[in-house]
Amino acid sequence: MKQLQILGTGCPKCKKLAENAEAAAHELGIEYELSKITEIGEIMKFGVMITPALAIDGTVKVVGKVADVGQIKAMLA
Repeated sequence: MKQLQILGTGCPKCKKLAENAEAAAHELGIEYELSKITEIGEIMKFGVMITPALAIDGTVKVVGKVADVGQIKAMLA
């Protein structure tokens, strides 16, 4: 099961990144768990200074932008 983590304070871009991540996982038919990390201290533990960010299985893949569904599918494949 893939761990998808959205790092951000809950802004519209963070929500869109979460939607795109879920859509990518659904399209690939993979099992996943999505968590939203909103505490600044926790976000900084990932080394992220600009949100939104996406981590897959604890590894940061996207920082400071909303990756589209196709980009996220490539990261998950």
